[in-house]
Amino acid sequence: MSDFTVIVAGSAPDLPVPATPKHVPHRGGPANPSAEALKAKFGDAIRRVDVVWGETNVTVDLAKAGEIIAWLHDDPSQSYEYLSDVTAVEFRDRALPMEVIWHLRSLKFRRFLRVKGLIAKGQPLVAPSVYSVYKGADWLERECYDMFGITFEGHPDLRRILLWEQYAEGFPLRKDFPLRGRFSRAEQLRQALAANPEARYSMEELTVADAYADLPADMRARIQGGEATGE
Repeated sequence: MSDFTVIVAGSAPDLPVPATPKHVPHRGGPANPSAEALKAKFGDAIRRVDVVWGETNVTVDLAKAGEIIAWLHDDPSQSYEYLSDVTAVEFRDRALPMEVIWHLRSLKFRRFLRVKGLIAKGQPLVAPSVYSVYKGADWLERECYDMFGITFEGHPDLRRILLWEQYAEGFPLRKDFPLRGRFSRAEQLRQALAANPEARYSMEELTVADAYADLPADMRARIQGGEATGE
C-alpha cells in the first residue's frame, strides 16, 4: 500500500472562519492570493487575472500551463491538492480562441482557482497533460478529448471515454457539430448494432476477454504494454 497524506480542510494557520459570501459583484473584488504569487513566480506567462462572481480566473501561456499547475500543486505556500475538473470552452464567435480550463482547489487554504490557456483560431488543439501531477486527470482529459478533440500531450492513454473508440462523427461539444450528429439516424443505428458490446477495454480484464481479438490493433498494442491507467 502506498503512503498518502491526509489533507484537513482549512488546516493552514490563521485562516478566517468560513462564511457564506454576500453581495458578490459580477466583476471585481479581491482576487485569490495565488494570482499575485503566480505573477511574481512566472511573470509574463501570466497573461490576465479576472475575478468573476468572486472566483479568480488566471489566463496563462498555454505552453507553460503544465509547469504552472505543477508549481501550484507542489509549492507549500499554494498546496492545490485537488484537480476538480478539466474542460474547455469554444465560443460562438469563431474568431475567439478556444479556452482549455483547469479547476484547482486547495483544501489546506480553502481556495479555488480557475486556470485557463488559450488556443488561437487555426492552431492545433493541443494542451499539456497534467496527469503526472494529478492522477485524477486521466479520465478528465480523456473526456475533454472525447468531447472537444483536444489532444493532451503526455497523457499515457488518451482515447475516447464516453463514446466508443471507433466513433467517427467528430466531437459533440464543438460548435460546428450538428445537433442530430453528422450521420443519418439509420447509419447511427447500423453502427450501434454492428458494435460488439463485449469489446470492453478494461486494462486488467481484456487480456482474457473473448472480445479481445475483435479490438483494433492499436488498442491491443496498448493493452499488451504500458501503464495501466484508470481502469
